[in-house]
Amino acid sequence: MDGQTQTQALRPNMDHWEGRRDMAAAFRWTARMGMHESVANHFSLSVSEDGRRFLINPNMRHFQRIRASDLILVDADDPTTLDRPDAPDPTAWGLHGAIHRHLPDARCAMHVHSIHATVLASLADSRLPAIDQNTAMFFDRVAIDEHYGGMAFEEEAGRCVGLLSDPKVGTLIMGNHGVLIVGATVAETFNRLYYFERAAETYVRALQTGQELRVLPDAVAEKVAREWEAYPMFAEAHLAELRAILEAEGSDYAG
Repeated sequence: MDGQTQTQALRPNMDHWEGRRDMAAAFRWTARMGMHESVANHFSLSVSEDGRRFLINPNMRHFQRIRASDLILVDADDPTTLDRPDAPDPTAWGLHGAIHRHLPDARCAMHVHSIHATVLASLADSRLPAIDQNTAMFFDRVAIDEHYGGMAFEEEAGRCVGLLSDPKVGTLIMGNHGVLIVGATVAETFNRLYYFERAAETYVRALQTGQELRVLPDAVAEKVAREWEAYPMFAEAHLAELRAILEAEGSDYAG
């Protein structure tokens, strides 16, 4: 019996195991980097061809404790979801349900209130200029929501989803709120989340110097963004290494 089969035999609720494992690793590492907030923030992953059935973290569970088997499976078209005994957080259902209902190509979605991304989202001008290689990754690939009206229930979610309708856009700066990242896989989405927080920190720290910024020309920034997109298996290797570290430490994340 291989490791995956043993794990599934020992614990129930392990369908879509590889996706669950990758999500659990992303939760654990997000907490380790301090990008989580209390028992808030949510990640989701589509597991059906149409994108409407998805895994999401359970309500009120700290990222540091989430295991693969803890993720709950919900249907974006099921109006009774919030009546379930294991119902997700209502704001998670509002935002992620809308994403997976209307954006089938957004297979994975990660929303956090990480410090530097939220600082950027709090500025009157929340644009992220291409001032280095990491910030250039996001050149012309970010949307900004400038009309925050409250927590991410369905009305807020609908507006945010509309801003992600362009398939080129994988990052939404949620003004006065945080950041929302979407992608085709857990590895791609987590890698983008990681680098967006790094990019936002670089920009915020550069602003703190009070000196003039050295902004890349648009043509160079676009070239770098495309080079990032074409870099072979980088995101997959990043997540695989994080899983390897967790496993070497004896983490129960994949349980």
